[in-house]
Amino acid sequence: MQVRFGEFTVDSDSRQLRQDGTERHLSPKAFEFLCLLLEHRPRALSKAELHGRLWPSTFVSDATLTSVVAEVRNALGEKAGAGRFIRTVHRYGYAFGGMATEDSRQHLPDERVRCWIVWESGQVALRDGEHLLGRDADVAVWLDSPTVSRHHARIRINGCDVTVEDLGSKNGTFLRGERLTTRSLLADGDEVRLGSVPLKFRMLGASASTQTQRIR
Repeated sequence: MQVRFGEFTVDSDSRQLRQDGTERHLSPKAFEFLCLLLEHRPRALSKAELHGRLWPSTFVSDATLTSVVAEVRNALGEKAGAGRFIRTVHRYGYAFGGMATEDSRQHLPDERVRCWIVWESGQVALRDGEHLLGRDADVAVWLDSPTVSRHHARIRINGCDVTVEDLGSKNGTFLRGERLTTRSLLADGDEVRLGSVPLKFRMLGASASTQTQRIR
């Protein structure tokens, strides 16, 4: 999905928000929130529906949703109650309130899931884009451990090119037993450890000759 509104463009395939061609950064949950409002416009989405879509297996407070909304508004240059695009529906939820145009070209993105993070408590499927790992409510891979930072590490997926980087965590991110100091490539079967939590990265259809390399 590629949608234009005002000077902004949202591309759900590349997971980018651009303002007049310049990318505006959003956290994964904030980007998903904006895409939900655009996808269902002009219908208002209740707070309960948004919680269920953004945090399907985790209980979070309304304050967490409010912070996500504030992040999106900040990226769009809006203030609560005076925005062009994000409309608050009093005592209910939120809706997209502006004029938007969806790209008429037919896109056929490959929506197959190729990558997973697997650990003792479960697994998470990852599509193309950026994914945060940590202990905060807005991350893609939530790890309930005091040794894991709120935003501990980031995985980027672009087709078969997958990288992992530490985000300045207190207890470090380790790839194949070595502490990461720079962004590094991930290969199928790689062992990753965040603090004391061991994870395994799996990639569907990965070549047996693929090796983990350091990006310099």
